[in-house]
Formats: sequence, C-alpha cells, structure tokens
Amino acid sequence: MTLRPARPEDMATVADIWHRAWHVAHPGHVPDGLTAGRTRAAFHERTPARVADTTVAEVDGRVVGFTMVDGDELEQLFVDPDLHGGGVAAPLLAAGERRIAAAGHHVAWLAVVVGNARARRFYEKHGWYDAGDLPYEVTAGGATYISPCRRYEKQLS
Repeated sequence: MTLRPARPEDMATVADIWHRAWHVAHPGHVPDGLTAGRTRAAFHERTPARVADTTVAEVDGRVVGFTMVDGDELEQLFVDPDLHGGGVAAPLLAAGERRIAAAGHHVAWLAVVVGNARARRFYEKHGWYDAGDLPYEVTAGGATYISPCRRYEKQLS
C-alpha cells in the first residue's frame, strides 16, 4: 500500500468510495433525510474541491481509501468496504494525524456518528478518546441536518 496526496484524477474514485462506505456506516444512525441526500452524484459534486486536503491509499495502483483534513479536524476517513479490516485505515489515520500536526495543531478532533460502533472502536484503539456529545450540522440536498455524533480527540504532541 502507498499513501500519497490526491490528484484531480483521483477524485471520482474517492467519491465512489466515500459514497459506498458512507452508506455502510451511517444509515439508521443519522436522520433519514440525510441518508437520502447522500447520493452518488452528491459525493461526486463534493470531492473535486477537496483534492488539496485529501490523502489517498493505493494498492496495486488502485485508490482504495482516503482521508480529508480541514485545519485541526480529521474530517473524513473512508476505505473501500470490500477492504474493511484489511489494514488500510490505520495508515490513513496516521497520515491525517501527521498532516494536522505539521500544520501546527497539538490536538486533532473528528466527529463519529454515535451508532457507528465499529469506527468508535477503531479510533479508540488508535489513541483517540471520546470528548463528548457533538451535534454535528451537515447539509445534503439543500437541507441542513443535525447528525448525532461524538467528538473524538487525540493529543498529537
């Protein structure tokens, strides 16, 4: 596996992974309207603008996962669902942490949906701690929703 900065030509694959993996982890744990608004087309609209803050994981020349960082927030971390449990997520997480630290932040944070127990266990295994409730505001299909999340943090230095 290789980690590298995303390129514009990667973003369609990133969108497809994001769409598939998001729909594995979130339905039933977020408002139904948010789930309905998270269409494949919506992910394809969002990703091109995020190329500069995206790191991708490649296996045999194929993008299989990504992370997006926004300031001190590890905003997105998704792996192709066919590769869940295959060791792709941990290096991506570490890359995101390094990127946040390199930007001068001493603490990183992320939002994880309350019902996403698999992700919560993963972050805790890698030194992140639950810092409390986070009613995370998100927009989809022109509507705004509150996604019930927990704020996870990690001391980076």
